[in-house]
Amino acid sequence: MQVHDEYYELRNALKAAATEDKTVILTTLNDAWAEPNNIFDIFLEGFRIGNDTARLLNHLLVIAVDDKAYSRCQALVSHCYFFKSNHSTEMAHEAKFMTPIYLEMMWERLDFLRIILTLGYNFVFTDTDIMWFRNPFPHFYPNIDFQTSCDSFNGNPTDLNNAPNNGFNFIRSNGRTIKFYKFWVSSRRKYPSLHEQNVFNKIKHSSYVKKIGVSFRFLDTDYFGGFCTPSKDFNKVCTMHANCCKGLAKKIADLNAVLEDWKRYVNQSSTSNQTIQTHWRAPDRCRKWD
Repeated sequence: MQVHDEYYELRNALKAAATEDKTVILTTLNDAWAEPNNIFDIFLEGFRIGNDTARLLNHLLVIAVDDKAYSRCQALVSHCYFFKSNHSTEMAHEAKFMTPIYLEMMWERLDFLRIILTLGYNFVFTDTDIMWFRNPFPHFYPNIDFQTSCDSFNGNPTDLNNAPNNGFNFIRSNGRTIKFYKFWVSSRRKYPSLHEQNVFNKIKHSSYVKKIGVSFRFLDTDYFGGFCTPSKDFNKVCTMHANCCKGLAKKIADLNAVLEDWKRYVNQSSTSNQTIQTHWRAPDRCRKWD
């Protein structure tokens, strides 16, 4: 008699996308961000024009949260998984920051990532408004459980007082991280009005987390930058995140500018008699409150 496995489709999707060491790159997608010429197209373009990043698309698993996003995903990338939720209809639309549906999306996403860990897969989670311009894997710390990008980085990768941004992180599947994610998800009950990032900042100092023994590293914004703290060096930058920015139209405008700046840098690097690109034009629209 065959035993029902509720994660059968997910296991297959993970197995198809994973590297030999069972690592996958994950992002989530809804209809609002999947429309043509929207965030998802920009995201994929970053991989295609980046340095040693196009091949990483073979290990990208897109978690679609509604029918249209799933169809669009299947048309553009190799690995898609339809995460069916009671809130799929609402999740198809742009969720305003800190609205009830936004909070629900963030917490459901977090619990889904917990499941990925329990199935034995390491993951790099990336928000879809992040440009991948270099392969980040050589810049991750070896044998560290939880590595996350930062809105601001104080220079000490072990300091829990860094301001993390969990829109980009690398998590290894083991007993410590599974316990940590379970504790993180359950902490929503204690902080019902907060989103998961703020709850992370509440619990990262807790005695229980210390008892678990999970190891943390905070990633340097020179390599893993964003609109909060743009990477200063085009020769180092791996990722650029449209963080510290509210509004889809603003993100699209500034991410397109980031793409153009990167293309200019690449072209200049191959032509010795031109001045090398030294700064990002973005954030521009994202600085404005209109």
